[in-house]
Amino acid sequence: MIYIIAPPVTWLNNTMNAWLLGMQGANAIVLGIILGAMMGFDMGGPINKAAYAFSVGLLASKIYAPMAAVMAAGMTPPLGLALACFLFKNKFDLEEREAAGPALVLGISFITEGAIPFAAKDPIRVIPSLMAGSAVAGAISMVSGVQLLVPHGGIFAALIPGAVTNLIAYFIAIVAGTVVTAGALFFLKRPEAEPMPALA
Repeated sequence: MIYIIAPPVTWLNNTMNAWLLGMQGANAIVLGIILGAMMGFDMGGPINKAAYAFSVGLLASKIYAPMAAVMAAGMTPPLGLALACFLFKNKFDLEEREAAGPALVLGISFITEGAIPFAAKDPIRVIPSLMAGSAVAGAISMVSGVQLLVPHGGIFAALIPGAVTNLIAYFIAIVAGTVVTAGALFFLKRPEAEPMPALA
């Protein structure tokens, strides 16, 4: 772990952080799209964590907009999957439909890992859908100038006075990302085959 895995992972994280810092002066919507897509790509993996660590690091410099974009984008994958399970039941098997409730709870809590079981079953169709919704959420949050002063908490952070600025735009970003994710799943995922009836 120390001598073989840690050096390339550290290099990758440092490289991505430097690249994202270089985006600070660029168009806010581009940075929002990049951060959002990173959050939706591996749902708690190294790419997701790099975007999160980058945003948390900026809090010390009193730069709060990337944190809002990252948290909005991190909530939309499980929320979008839960919505899709509710609206398009034929696209998901029974196990996935039963996981929709927990995914909803994890989503509002900013635990992106709630999307992993769905992505593991159908990564080719699910992951692009998650990235699309997260990119939309991140872009809307950044372009709207939403700022988040705390590093976690999901939707519950909005209950802390002064923790989120431009709260309406923040909710719009989350809802829009959720709807885009669900819509992409509708178009990309194939209907699940109905199980054969058991013979008497």
